[in-house]
Amino acid sequence: MKIKNILLSAVIFVALALGLYFLWPMASAGDIKTTVRNHDDLTQDEHTGDKINSTHDGHVNESQKGEDNDHGDEVVRLSDNEIDEFGIKLATAAAGSLKRYVELSGEIVLNGDRMVHVVPRISGIVREVRKTVGDRVESGELMAVLESRDLANSKASYLAAVPREKLAQAIFSREERLWRKKITSEQEYLSAQQALIEARIAKNSAEQQLHALGFSDTELKVLPDHPDATYTRFEIRAPFAGTIIEKHLSLGENVGTDAEVFTITNLSSVWVNINVHQKDLASIFKGQSVVIEIGHDLQAVSGKIAWVSPLVRETTRTAKARVVLPNPDGNLRPGLFVTARVAVGSDLAAIIVPKNALQTFEGGTVLFVRTDKGFEPQPVDIGRQDGTQVEILSGIKTGQTYVSQGAFTLKAQLAKGAFGGGHNH
Repeated sequence: MKIKNILLSAVIFVALALGLYFLWPMASAGDIKTTVRNHDDLTQDEHTGDKINSTHDGHVNESQKGEDNDHGDEVVRLSDNEIDEFGIKLATAAAGSLKRYVELSGEIVLNGDRMVHVVPRISGIVREVRKTVGDRVESGELMAVLESRDLANSKASYLAAVPREKLAQAIFSREERLWRKKITSEQEYLSAQQALIEARIAKNSAEQQLHALGFSDTELKVLPDHPDATYTRFEIRAPFAGTIIEKHLSLGENVGTDAEVFTITNLSSVWVNINVHQKDLASIFKGQSVVIEIGHDLQAVSGKIAWVSPLVRETTRTAKARVVLPNPDGNLRPGLFVTARVAVGSDLAAIIVPKNALQTFEGGTVLFVRTDKGFEPQPVDIGRQDGTQVEILSGIKTGQTYVSQGAFTLKAQLAKGAFGGGHNH
C-alpha cells in the first residue's frame, strides 16, 4: 500500500512538471505582448498615418481618420473655361409645376391646306408627261402637255374677234364724223355703233375664255405672233411648289376637265388628327399644348391644338382635334400612327429638374451637383414627371446648383477615370 502511494505521488508530480513546462512560455509571451501594447497606448499607423487606440486586451479600435483622405470620392473638377468648352449648363434647384397629360391616339395626315388636285382646264390628248410620282416641282413648272382642239377653237375665236373689233371701231368713228356733219343719216350712225358693241362683246368673250384656261394678258398680246402649230398646245403647270404624290395620265390618253391628273402636296407641314373620346371632350380645346410621340426612333415633337371638331363621329363616338406641325426634314410621314399627350393641367412640386439632367451611375439615379470640391454625382429619388421634367423627392435641396445640360459628359469622364487631370476618385 505504501508503495502504491509513492508511485501515485510520483505520477502527479511528473504531470505537474510537464504542465508547467509547456504553459510557462505561452504565459510569458502573453505578458510580453501585453507589455509592448501597453508601452504606448497611442501609436501611429505606418501606412495611413491615422491614429489608433489600443486596449489592454490586445484589440485595436479605429478612433480617428485623416480629414484630408477622400479615397472613394467621385469628383470632376472643371474650370469656367472648360465648362463652356464642353457645353455644360448649370441651374439652381427650385420649385416648379409639372404638366398633367391625357394620352390620345392619332395619325399623321397630309396638310389639306397645302394639297391640290390638278385638273386640266380643257380636254385633250396627252402628248407629253414630264413629271411622275415622287418628283419635286416648283411653282409654274411644266408637268404635262395636252393637244386640244377646244383650245384651238378658243384661240381662233379670240384671234378673229380682235381685228373685228378694230374694224368696227374704225367704221363707227367714220360714221360718227359723217353724222355730225349731216352727211349720213342717224340710222347709219346707230347701226355702226351697234356693230362696234357686238364686236367688243365677242372679243371680250373670247378673251375671258382664254383667261379661264390660264392665259395672262401678256400671253394674249403675243398670241397673234405664235405659229399655228402651237394653237392646240395646252400646258399643265404646277400651281405651287411641292411633291407629286399621285399621277393619273399617260401618253395618248384622252383626258377631260373632270380628270385629276396630278395630286401635289407641300410636305413642309403636316396635320396630326387626334381622336378625342367622349370622356375627354371637356378637357380638350383649341390652343392647348400637345406632345406628339411618334416612336420608330423619331424624336417627340410639340405643338398646339389648332382645331377641335364640333361633331362626334357616329361610328367611333370620338371627335377630331387637329395639330399643325412643321416638317422641314420630311420625317413626319403621313400615315404614321402617333400618341398625343395633351396638357390638361399642372401640379406644383418642391423641386423639378429637366429629365436629361438625370443620369444612371453605379446602379442609381444621380444629379451632378456643384460643390466646393467640384461636380459630384448625388443620388436622388424621383417622383412625378411629365414629358420634359421630373420631380425630385430627396437628394438635393432648394438653391443647390446642378448640371442641367451636359451631365452625360461628366458621367463619361468619371467612367474613363480622368478629365484633364481634374478628376479625383
